[in-house]
Amino acid sequence: MDKVRIDKWLWAARFFKTRSLAKNAIESGKIKVEGQRVKPSRDLSVGLTLDIQQGTDTKTVVINALSDQRRGAPEAATLYTETAASIRLRESAAEKRRLTRDHETHPGHKPTKKQRRLIHQFLDDHNS
Repeated sequence: MDKVRIDKWLWAARFFKTRSLAKNAIESGKIKVEGQRVKPSRDLSVGLTLDIQQGTDTKTVVINALSDQRRGAPEAATLYTETAASIRLRESAAEKRRLTRDHETHPGHKPTKKQRRLIHQFLDDHNS
C-alpha cells in the first residue's frame, strides 16, 4: 500500500473513534499536512508530517506506515512517531494546566441544603 486517505489513516491510527469524527476534524482545520489544511480525501504517503489538534493538545507526528484497517492500539502506534519537540510542548502545557488547577480554590464539598437556601436567598436579595 503506497497511498491511503487521510481520514482512513487517522481512524486506523486511533486518533479518532470514527471516520466521521476524523472527517469533521479535517474539515474544521484541526489536521494539517506539512502545515497546510487539507481535504478528507487527501492521500497520505510515508514520511509526511501531520499536525493533529485534539482538545487543548497539538501533536506533530511523522507517518511511518500506512493502513486503512483499524487494529489494536499497539499495532496502531507503529503507524506514526511523535516528534520530540511535540512531546515536550504537550508535557509542558499539561504541567502548566496542572499548576493552574492546583492554585484554584475548591470548597472540597458541595453545599448542604441549608447553605444552598442561604446562597439562593443572597442572590435573590442582590438581584432584585
